[in-house]
Amino acid sequence: MLEEVERWLSTRSWSVADRPLHRLLPAKNATGQTVSVVLPALNEEETVGDIVAVIRRDLVRRVPLVDEIVVVDSGSTDRTSQVAAAAGARVVHRDAILPRLPAVPGKGEVLWRSLLVTGGDIVCFVDADLREFSSDFVSGIVGPLLTEPDVHLVKAMYDRPLGTTAGQGGRVTELMARPLLNMHWPQLAGFVQPLGGEYAARRSLLEQLPFPVGYGVELGMLVDALHLVGLDALAQVDVGVRKHRHQDGQALGRMSAAIYRTAQLRLARGHLVRPSLTQFERSEDGFEPRTYSVDTEERPPMTEIAEYAARRVA
Repeated sequence: MLEEVERWLSTRSWSVADRPLHRLLPAKNATGQTVSVVLPALNEEETVGDIVAVIRRDLVRRVPLVDEIVVVDSGSTDRTSQVAAAAGARVVHRDAILPRLPAVPGKGEVLWRSLLVTGGDIVCFVDADLREFSSDFVSGIVGPLLTEPDVHLVKAMYDRPLGTTAGQGGRVTELMARPLLNMHWPQLAGFVQPLGGEYAARRSLLEQLPFPVGYGVELGMLVDALHLVGLDALAQVDVGVRKHRHQDGQALGRMSAAIYRTAQLRLARGHLVRPSLTQFERSEDGFEPRTYSVDTEERPPMTEIAEYAARRVA
């Protein structure tokens, strides 16, 4: 590990206990910063309501740390929108944001569009499939942005059990993202959960970043933020244990392909020879190929979008 990364681990890796809530509210009031929490959601009716309810209970009513909770529904066919709204979130449909630009499927697309419908100086992203959710996931990663003016992006770190087995979650992280980062961006090798969906950043940073529309958004954001603001402006906070729905091996393969594509574009800004991935499924007639396209589109920095610029002027 680079000496720079060892130093970073000792100065930019914290625990949620390092910044208790009673310290965060005075810091928020002193700086006048506002906080938006965004949950990208697709068919998450089983979990999204509990997450919203916990954030409202702990960080809106008990301690007014969060100014708005926005669920961006990316086309759910279940009751995700109704459950989220009943729990107290403002629900916005992905397709209603920037309608002149047709939406494409993907998590990064939803996160990018959320900048247009939120107002916080600090934007905190939380996946909507978390179980046994704790508001530490929010306060932990927002905290350094309220107390450390030179920190611009904070990732959550945590244990990820796979079923009842501790520490075996995060398979794409260990098999794809961590090797890529260690080999090509060794300054980022200290991030425990580089692909984690829980992170917070200053709007002033997010609006300058391009957003890969799919699963590559987290890796792309880390790499681009490193180049834009430097390693010392990035941090991570230990928030405990993350429990969520796990995907099957083929879905993880498609995720890995998208992440590799994101890394490839940042290494050379070149063109993919073949932007697709073929996987195999067994049927009565043997193994059958299934070919999926690997998303190659990225959304530009939000500062380049006329509607966003007009909103800021207004």
